[in-house]
Order: sequence, then C-alpha cells, then structure tokens
Amino acid sequence: MSSIQKCGVIGVGFVGATSAFTLATSGLFSEITLVDMNQKKAEGEAADINHGISFARPCHVRAGGYAELKDCGLIIIAAGANQKPGETRVELLGRNQAIMSSIINEIMNVNQDAILLIVSNPVDVLTYMAHNISGLPAGRVLGSGTVLDTSRLKYLLGQHLGVDMRNVHAFIIGEHGDSELAVWSSANISGVDLADYCRITGKDYSFGAMQRIYENVRDAAYSIIDGKGATYYGIGMAVRRIAEAIVRDEHSVLPVSSLISGHYGVNGLCLGLPSVVGRGGVESVLDIPLSYDELRQLQTSADKLGELIGELETIG
Repeated sequence: MSSIQKCGVIGVGFVGATSAFTLATSGLFSEITLVDMNQKKAEGEAADINHGISFARPCHVRAGGYAELKDCGLIIIAAGANQKPGETRVELLGRNQAIMSSIINEIMNVNQDAILLIVSNPVDVLTYMAHNISGLPAGRVLGSGTVLDTSRLKYLLGQHLGVDMRNVHAFIIGEHGDSELAVWSSANISGVDLADYCRITGKDYSFGAMQRIYENVRDAAYSIIDGKGATYYGIGMAVRRIAEAIVRDEHSVLPVSSLISGHYGVNGLCLGLPSVVGRGGVESVLDIPLSYDELRQLQTSADKLGELIGELETIG
C-alpha cells in the first residue's frame, strides 16, 4: 500500500534535484527517494538536502533504486535525454520514448498505486507516452503542463498592471511550448475583467501590449537558458504546487497536462488545460469559456501535438 507522505523523484539533474529540494522543504512529505542512473549523483543530492533539513520540517531524503519506490504515493519523473547535435526532434523523442518506457516498466513492477507526475520535456508528449505504457487511469498520470507558463503570465501581467500577481487570474493553455496560448477572454484581476481593469486604471490593454506579454511568457525559457544555461527554479516551485494540491486533496484548479477526451474537440492526447487536482490526481478537466480565436488556437496546438505523436509512432 502506497503512502501519500512518501515521494519518489526519478532523475536528479537540474530540474529533478531542484524539485526534490522544494519538496523536501515543503513539509508535505516524510520521505523522499531519489533515483538516478548516476547513483553517486543521487547520493550527493540526498546528502546535500539532508544537511539543511534541520532548518525545515522533518523529511528524510535518500538515494535508492526502483525497489524503494514501492510505497511512494507520488512519483515524479524528471529524467530524459538531451538533444544531440544534428538530431531531429523526432529522433530525440524516440530516445526519450525508450527511456520513458524503461522507467515506467520499472515503476509498474514495484508500484501500481502511485500517481505519476511527468516533468521531463516535451512534457505533453512524454505524459501521453507514460499514460499509454503504464495503463494507469488517465487521472493518475499527469504532466506539469502549463502550470509554470501560467505563473509566468501572472507575474508579467502583475508587473504590467502594478498589482500583486496573486490577484491576477489568467491561464496559459495548450502545449507547453511554442503553440501555447493565453486565455485573455476570461482574464481578470480579483474578479474585475482585465479590459475593464486596464480602462479603470489607465493601463495599456492594446493588442500590442498583450502580445508582448504573451511572447515573453512563451519565450521565457529561451531567454533564461541564454542567460544561465538551464531553467529549474520556476519548474521546481511548480512541481511543489502540484504536489501540494495532490497531498492536501485541495481540489485546486491547475492547468496540468493529462489525457483529454472530448474537451474542446480534442481527443486522445495530452495537453495543458485547467483541471481540478486532488488526492486522486486529475479529478476533472474544465471547459472554461474561450473566444472563437482562442478555441481555434487551442485546436491548432492540439493538432501540432497530434502530428508529433503520429510521427513518433511511425518510428516506434
């Protein structure tokens, strides 16, 4: 029987290690197991985090193998291959499919009760793979989706409007990637429609201003990677937020990625949509109102993911 107070993290590169740190200091878990092909790296990360745990709530972090994941209620997958020079996106995905297949099969051998949270990129395609390989119910296999993108949007809108980002209510949905879209039609500031708020406060609500904010959200990872080589703090905090919704059974609405069946005309693939997240994982996917243009953009985003999955299946 798995315990929701125990968590596993597979892959302790920048993202996995940062996620493990945020989770260890969150007070959500009593035990976190780190699994990596490089056992010494996992042992080093575990020791480093453990040495600071006296400043937080008790949590034991250890390095282990798949067998030690047998009673984890939540397993986070942050492992994956990096693109080689000259390698196509489909070839990279083919290698990641093999890695994901191996990981999921190892997990299923010891634990079929856990919720799987996929963080590796491209997260929507890998979440789809994980769901198919595991055979678990759709709600128990979810990806980080556009949770971080949505946080970036709230931050940048808050900066533009001069308001606390926690009072900004807006979503980025679709692919976690270049075809994602901002849902401007329902964006609001503590219940005040975004357009009305800008009119009342004299803030710029022009197409150009909103487009610049969207493009800065969409291209944020490229900018950060150009500056420091990788992104990991933001996604580490996003992982903690998703884990919190699951462990505390919050029924929080987060734009995670999960298998979509019939929402907005999309079927049989994973992408980020506002979803109710609780102890069972994704409990329901919400059809929030979209404008005609937003619906068209979302369907285009889904089509691109579908094409990529189709290409991948031809080489699988």
